[in-house]
Amino acid sequence: MLSSDPVTILQDLIRCPSVTPHEGGALDYLQKLFTAAGFECRRLKFSDKNTPDVDNLFARWGTSAPHLCFAGHTDVVPPGDETMWRHPPFSATIDDGKIYGRGACDMKGAVAAFAAAALDYITAHKSKPGSLSFLITGDEEGPAVNGTVKVLKWMKEHGHTPDHCIVGEPTCPEILGDTIKIGRRGSLSFVVTVDGRQGHAAYPHKADNPIPKLARFIDRISQIEIDNGNNHFDPSTLAVTSFDVGNPATNVSPARAVAKFNIRYNTEHTPERLKALIQLHADALQAQMGGTWTVAAYEGADVFITRPGPFVKLMQEAVHAETGVMPKLSTSGGTSDARFVKDYCPVLEFGPLSATIHQTDEHIGVEELKTTTRIYAALIASYFGR
Repeated sequence: MLSSDPVTILQDLIRCPSVTPHEGGALDYLQKLFTAAGFECRRLKFSDKNTPDVDNLFARWGTSAPHLCFAGHTDVVPPGDETMWRHPPFSATIDDGKIYGRGACDMKGAVAAFAAAALDYITAHKSKPGSLSFLITGDEEGPAVNGTVKVLKWMKEHGHTPDHCIVGEPTCPEILGDTIKIGRRGSLSFVVTVDGRQGHAAYPHKADNPIPKLARFIDRISQIEIDNGNNHFDPSTLAVTSFDVGNPATNVSPARAVAKFNIRYNTEHTPERLKALIQLHADALQAQMGGTWTVAAYEGADVFITRPGPFVKLMQEAVHAETGVMPKLSTSGGTSDARFVKDYCPVLEFGPLSATIHQTDEHIGVEELKTTTRIYAALIASYFGR
């Protein structure tokens, strides 16, 4: 029997072993749940020659405006060593008031909570105008090529672009309701290669060792104060992730050195401006120290911000009404599928606690799940009651 109880929905979802990119039965379950409630459902499978095929689900109730969409994913990361889990990772065992299982908080918990809230709302408001929809992908934990980005394109082509969207990523670091994410930093990765000339370590003057050149470069860029942040973003950061020469010998200076680093940037910058900054430092050191320098940059995600306004206020008020906590507005963290949604409509992220995401014994509290459901229900009611 299909249920609008978030605990039942979450347990059923956890029991689907939907490790990226496998659907694992999770989308089948949600499609059955939504269809029975009157949603029009479409399964959207996309492929790319370089990435695995991915199954996705779009479900919509209603045809008129306003249109509120919930975006989420049912794919999960692998559980790792299952013998290290207190309970089997796909058993959805309830123990001491907690539901254990892979995906419990990232992010089948939010999917279950919003689904339960939506089902209850449309049961009570069958004739009320407006539209509720779900964009559920199986590709968020993977390459993110055949999931949300392609579903959104399909939605636009078929007249399903929402007016607003909520992404149910686990956003709360300390207590439920403490954080709503209204944006994310951009991500820009670099690979810098310096080529020299290999030689014997005993005769360094006969070689052209690229290591000191690249080391000087890394030291210089690591000390850059990129910016001081602004009202919505912390200062941009630069993190060196690799320095490699591929040289197992102790008596040979290598011919090549390669470094990798990542910049997480805010709205004070564009990728082009940051690329130019890094190239400027590389050119200056090449002129000073010689060698052949190559700088390659790869754009991972755009920076974006959903500026505080009526939609953000509705989410804050819903959280405060159910928890007594006034959530702060944050742009911290890595990337999420909100980076794709922002090209189509205003988007924010709100979900449960993030304490155990991707960990052994991932879990969510039963009361936490129920409160998250009430928060979503309050938001839905306010959104369509405006």
